[in-house]
Amino acid sequence: MTETSSTLTTLAVDIGGSGVKVLLLDAAGQAIGDRTRIDTPQPATPTAIMAAILELAAGQGNFDRVSVGFPGVVRQGITKTAVNLDPSWIGFPLTDTLKHKLGKPVRTVNDADMQGLGAIAGQGVELVITLGTGFGSGLFLEGRLVPNLELGHHPFRKGQTYEEQLGRAAFDVIGKDKWNKRLQLAIATLDPLFNYDMLYLGGGNTKKIAFELPPQTQIVPNISGLLGGIALWQD
Repeated sequence: MTETSSTLTTLAVDIGGSGVKVLLLDAAGQAIGDRTRIDTPQPATPTAIMAAILELAAGQGNFDRVSVGFPGVVRQGITKTAVNLDPSWIGFPLTDTLKHKLGKPVRTVNDADMQGLGAIAGQGVELVITLGTGFGSGLFLEGRLVPNLELGHHPFRKGQTYEEQLGRAAFDVIGKDKWNKRLQLAIATLDPLFNYDMLYLGGGNTKKIAFELPPQTQIVPNISGLLGGIALWQD
């Protein structure tokens, strides 16, 4: 059942390696008020991040349901990987825990998938890449999510993964010029692999892109990672 014609409001939560963000959405997926953010606690344990979410949620007013983007694989509400957070996230019941703490229905998904839901056109093959603390990915076919794609941990070059070569730690070591050359190579590699109709690039490091993007490639704003929260409730 599609809920967007109702009056339900959705609290969208984006858990990231550097920041935890929330935004209240109306039934049509439009923002109500301003996005709020807290730096990701260190160590980034479930307890610490739950506390950050509760603090942010308290400042957003009333809401009816919650959508969460998490930086790792999420299956049936349980976090299976968490490379850029504390290892104690592995096997954590994120959906049930937040449902209990907030007293609202909760749905969870990978953060790149949620950003994709807020960015895609819903036509053909669409690939979403997020360039932030890590390297996230989401794949969509005619608007439907292909679940659990973890492209960031797939081998890319010189025995390292996409995340090891293009994550924030790599950028800090190699600098902007080399990072851009690697990103160009990654895009050239992904194009014939997925034969996508559109590639969307999101995440904080997109502002560091210093080359002309090829056709069928576009940068999407970070807020897409929150705006996609409404789509989790469109069954």
